[in-house]
Amino acid sequence: MRILAVADTVSKYLYDYYTPGKLDGFDLILACGDLSRDYLEFLVDASRCPVLYVKGNHDDSLIDNPPGGCICIDDKVYVYKGIRILGVGGSNRYREGGYMFTEDQMRRRISKLRFKLMKSGGIDILVTHAPARHLNDFDSLSHRGFECFNLLLKKYRPSYFVHGHIHKNYGINIPQKTEIDGVTVINAYDYCEFEYIPKQNIQNKNEKKAAF
Repeated sequence: MRILAVADTVSKYLYDYYTPGKLDGFDLILACGDLSRDYLEFLVDASRCPVLYVKGNHDDSLIDNPPGGCICIDDKVYVYKGIRILGVGGSNRYREGGYMFTEDQMRRRISKLRFKLMKSGGIDILVTHAPARHLNDFDSLSHRGFECFNLLLKKYRPSYFVHGHIHKNYGINIPQKTEIDGVTVINAYDYCEFEYIPKQNIQNKNEKKAAF
């Protein structure tokens, strides 16, 4: 499954230099927050696949005026073609805002998802706006990741963790893709394409390689 992840800025490649059919090859679009309503609706109109989104810390306007045609997965386990996707938007609270949370608030929010996670039997993709603590984040409160996201990754071991909030122009060593304990971590700033491969298929490929 070919997936497009986007976050934080209107991509010039996808929007300014758009040509008809550019988004036809994607099976799913994951929007990781801080994107305008107009841009999200453009992605819906220009693609032939679902656009799932979580809200970022600058997305207060989307609370009462959500983008048409998109699916908000905040605080949900959304299953698409058998792939279990958990959405948890928002950032650390560094000022007043509708989608900013303290560590304790985010921990309680995730705790309320316990039944949904138990019912789904786990998750395959974790979609957030903020990163996890000490994983693509910074020490400043405004761009600090959440410790409780690390607990989610450790407990449920999704194949992919896709987040935004950390702009690549914040530093020269900010990776777009990282492998941590079997989880592929993707910083969706601007845009990032990736191929979703179920863990079982990865294991089978590795076993075949080992046989030779």
